[in-house]
Amino acid sequence: MNNSFSSGMRHKNIRRRSNAPVAAKKPHDIIPPLAEGNIRIIPLGGVEEVGRNMTVVEYGDDIIVMDAGIKFSDHETPGIDYILPNIKYLEEHKDKIRAVIITHGHLDHIGSIPYVLNRFGNPPIYTREFGSLLIQKRQAEFPQLPPLDIKIVEANDKFIPIGKHFKVCFFGVTHSIPDSTGVIIETPHGDIVNTGDVRIENEDGVPDETEIEHYKKFKDRKILLFLMDSTGIEKPGFSPSEKVIVKNIDGIVATSPGRIILATFASQVERVIEFIKIAKHHSRKVFIEGRAMKTNVEIIKHLNLVDVAHLCPIEDITKYPKNKVMIITTGAQGEEYAALMRMSNRTHKQIRLESTDTIVLSSSVIPGNERAISKLKDNLYRNDSKIITYLDSDVHTSGHGKRGEIEWLHKQIPYKFFMPVHGNHYMLKMHAELATRIGCPRENIIVPDNGSIIELQDGGSKYVRLAEKAPSEDMVVEGLSIGDISEVVIRDRKMLAEDGIFVVIALVNTRTGHLKKSPDIIARGFVYLRESQELLSEARHLIKRSIESTTVGANPINFDFAKNAVVEDVSRFLFQRTAKAPIVIPVILGA
Repeated sequence: MNNSFSSGMRHKNIRRRSNAPVAAKKPHDIIPPLAEGNIRIIPLGGVEEVGRNMTVVEYGDDIIVMDAGIKFSDHETPGIDYILPNIKYLEEHKDKIRAVIITHGHLDHIGSIPYVLNRFGNPPIYTREFGSLLIQKRQAEFPQLPPLDIKIVEANDKFIPIGKHFKVCFFGVTHSIPDSTGVIIETPHGDIVNTGDVRIENEDGVPDETEIEHYKKFKDRKILLFLMDSTGIEKPGFSPSEKVIVKNIDGIVATSPGRIILATFASQVERVIEFIKIAKHHSRKVFIEGRAMKTNVEIIKHLNLVDVAHLCPIEDITKYPKNKVMIITTGAQGEEYAALMRMSNRTHKQIRLESTDTIVLSSSVIPGNERAISKLKDNLYRNDSKIITYLDSDVHTSGHGKRGEIEWLHKQIPYKFFMPVHGNHYMLKMHAELATRIGCPRENIIVPDNGSIIELQDGGSKYVRLAEKAPSEDMVVEGLSIGDISEVVIRDRKMLAEDGIFVVIALVNTRTGHLKKSPDIIARGFVYLRESQELLSEARHLIKRSIESTTVGANPINFDFAKNAVVEDVSRFLFQRTAKAPIVIPVILGA
């Protein structure tokens, strides 16, 4: 055996062994009970990622849960629909849960409600009206679940008692969806303030008077702990004002000779409302495309947030002159089956793109979507339409504030302890550095992981991070099932995607131990069998030798032993000949 082959096989064997079942690790040690007078904070999601936000606040016999979001699957989690916060801690303490507080209606804050709320007692939900309608709309897809107890609140200075020890107040914040709020949780030792997702409406870096008024209330409050959105921390300065975005879109609509196609996130509800207003101003009919967009526009209609008399069904689009049409659609991220992609590749039933169309991509590129968006742009440009993106003009601003906005907010809220949330770990660290730079003592800053147990002790004079952690492994939605998924399963799916599968089917004479015929081979995603006859012939001879070396003379035949031998021998052979490591599945039958 030459050295290169030996080296390759060492790599290969390590990889295979990693797929063998191993003893399950305990997700956590035994978590000590909460001592009297301490406040416990546990982020169960949203602090090692952007998504699935959920944070627990516990004091005495009371627990409040802030948000209940999902995270969408990616290439690291093939076959998974959604990723949920791990709620085992809440299931174990469901008798103490008094409320779920929802800051706003985006899926990364409400998406897990149908999957988890019933599992920890179906407590009442406190949220604003727009968020409540989105929650109910989604819950209607799960008729088997018990009804939700939703309590609609206002963003004012009124504190609502929850449990024995907490009072909660909601305050308005600027984001990208109506009724976005921050939360003040009043505890016996001081306030816990969570901004939720937040940005600052400003003009050239100068906050609006309305923003200044929003945050005056904090000057005279005792704020023990401040939690804040970290998503935009990497970007310097201030975001363009939404007023600027709307003004620029209005100018584009005013000067475009044909149809206007505005593609944005369905979650950018406030912007969609402005698009509808612009269309009315320019006497254009509005056509809504995309399931999520249609859902949100139905809620806009229900709340009478904008005049929708000029909205028309897509089937009527050919009834109007091209210069009197505006299409508001999803699909700016290049999703394969989204409405805009179907328009671009000419598979949309009602819309065929033309050279006179103006297409505005009113969104930025979500990391990981670059290839999909490039494909979308290729398709759009092939139709000779005019394309405008955020790189060409200010046609998009994020709902998450940039570094300048984040710094301004820190200066409005006189807190003792600070915990950055809503972001990847590096974002939290960058946010912590900003807080240090503007005066917060480093020892008062908590950078958590999912499952970290933080306690404010001695009347709120100090914080302690416990050595124990709450369970934080991914809970997933996979088809009709909800729960944990083994890392082994995910690794196998990745291997199937990378190297394919190699199935061996062999029939053994149980009296003699010899194969009754040449083994059958089925391969998918590995090599094209018709062009690999020599490889297959060698593999069949190897399989025969491997099986018969364990079965001839054996009485009774140990089929498990034979299968293991085939896996090892065939895996070694295939890796040597192809440098690939497909999953080898032996099916050995006795006759």
